[in-house]
Amino acid sequence: MSHCVTGKSVDSLTREELLLLDNQLCFPLYSAANAVVRAYRPLLDTLDLTYAQYLVMMVLWQTNGINVKILGERLHLDSGTLTPLLKRLESKGIVTRKRGQSDERVRELFLTDEGFALKRKAMSVPNAMLCKLDLELDELISLKTLCEKVIAKLS
Repeated sequence: MSHCVTGKSVDSLTREELLLLDNQLCFPLYSAANAVVRAYRPLLDTLDLTYAQYLVMMVLWQTNGINVKILGERLHLDSGTLTPLLKRLESKGIVTRKRGQSDERVRELFLTDEGFALKRKAMSVPNAMLCKLDLELDELISLKTLCEKVIAKLS
């Protein structure tokens, strides 16, 4: 199997060329991720959420009462990142953390009435982002599929 970097075979690149920023896959991925998060910022500011908080809320809107450990796995976040984020959401009054009924060591996350109400306000965010991206549906699906493939290969 031939491995390529920016259209050239890796074997045809010199050792120096392998370190050129323009020949890296990681840099456009990193830059694109940062650009997407920046594009979300003004939309999420109206909800008083950071991007990471928005991700948590999307999971909760789908699965209210989720185990905190499972939430971390779903979002690829460790407890050191997730715990302060959840405390902040709790202090905003949009989520509550409770001990599990079947196992008190387990923490579960629940939406408050304010958390449920926030979902209605967030309904416009996905379409606004689609407009900002201005890509064809097949391009968006391909991009998402490729990103998911990268995550699976590196996880």
